[in-house]
Amino acid sequence: MQQLAVEREYPEHSRKFRKKAALLSALAMGLGQIYNKQYTKGILLLAFYAYGIFTAITSLPHALWALATLGETETHLKKVGRLYKQVMGDHSIFLMIEGLITVFIMLVLIWMYIASIKDAYRTGKLREEGIQPNTFKQTLSFVAAYRFPHIVLAIPLLGVVFFTVMPIIFMILVAFTDFTRDTMPPAHLINWEGLQAFKELLRNSSWSHTFYSVTIWTFVWAFFATVTGYFGGFAAALLVQQKGIRFRAFWRTAFILPFAIPMFVSTLILRNIFNGQFGPVNQYLGMLGISKAPWLSDPLWAKITLILANFWLTFPVSMLMIIGILSTIPKDMYEAADIDGASGFQKTRLITFPMVMFSMAPLIIMQFVGNINNFNIVYLLTNGKPLNGDFQFAGHTDILITWLFKLSMEQGKYNYASVIGIFIFIVLSAFAIWNVRRTKAFKEEEAS
Repeated sequence: MQQLAVEREYPEHSRKFRKKAALLSALAMGLGQIYNKQYTKGILLLAFYAYGIFTAITSLPHALWALATLGETETHLKKVGRLYKQVMGDHSIFLMIEGLITVFIMLVLIWMYIASIKDAYRTGKLREEGIQPNTFKQTLSFVAAYRFPHIVLAIPLLGVVFFTVMPIIFMILVAFTDFTRDTMPPAHLINWEGLQAFKELLRNSSWSHTFYSVTIWTFVWAFFATVTGYFGGFAAALLVQQKGIRFRAFWRTAFILPFAIPMFVSTLILRNIFNGQFGPVNQYLGMLGISKAPWLSDPLWAKITLILANFWLTFPVSMLMIIGILSTIPKDMYEAADIDGASGFQKTRLITFPMVMFSMAPLIIMQFVGNINNFNIVYLLTNGKPLNGDFQFAGHTDILITWLFKLSMEQGKYNYASVIGIFIFIVLSAFAIWNVRRTKAFKEEEAS
């Protein structure tokens, strides 16, 4: 095996195929393949090369101009005879999107160009070794036999690039413009403003107070929403799995009902249940002689209500997952603990909880990340209310994602919303990367 890994040495005069093939592919994508007698592959690559040249000549200059200027002609009225006629100007958003698409296409073509040079070089090297290059049919057979997973994965990867990466880049670019409802195209042109929106949001006292307060509440909310949902599910799973418990299937089914009902339906029902004036909870409290609680009208009570509602909707999922993990724990561990005289609490603390956490840690982190971005329950239950007069277009219970929604959809502050979107993206990405690299479950998988 070691001998196979050693690269063979060739005399300088015998390296003519690889060099010439690579040089020809560098001159024009596909020529190296044609030189290596792979005619069909070479013609296909030449077609892509021609398309790339055509795009570079006809579309790329306009795309770069569009990204640099975002348009130069504003929509205006032009006098034609005795009448004024509206002349449409440049649409900055369309220009930005078209420019991004063209640049992405060019990047893909450049990647193909580099790959074709490497392919021509490798094939030329095989020819020097006396190996006949594969025909197009043999190449297709090889791809179908050994590269099929790569081909299948490449299709969604292309979708990720154009439908996920490109919108993120578009969102990032909007943060550096003055794109608001007042500058809405095509009536107005959008201009690049650099870091102005970042400075306003982070340093302007009125905006920064809202930003930091909403950010702190977002993390507090995500922490309590995750912890209550997880430990609620853990407790329910332990109780349901207890030895000797009767009607176990009934308990499991009853506890899973909150998850079986669509979340937005449950949330709207809870919104009515916790209504401070007409809700049944306060009605029952009144019958018991207990004063009514301002569930949704007081800032602190509204936050507590949010966490309670989220707990009710999420603990069944944790319960189901933990029940599955509990069934995988070897029984002899508990038997050994019984022989050593361990109590039930000690067995839970030293055996059950670590085993469950080992499998659940990545999911808990992702639940925390999901709760940072949990738009539905906050928007449907409280809509960010009660209102806060010191905040800019945000209420006491708004988290970053609901504030972003209000800024973009209700107030038209698209550049500020993009800055918040970038912040959320950075936070979520950091947690996702940390989750993959640090949690023991993924390390165990890599080690195996």
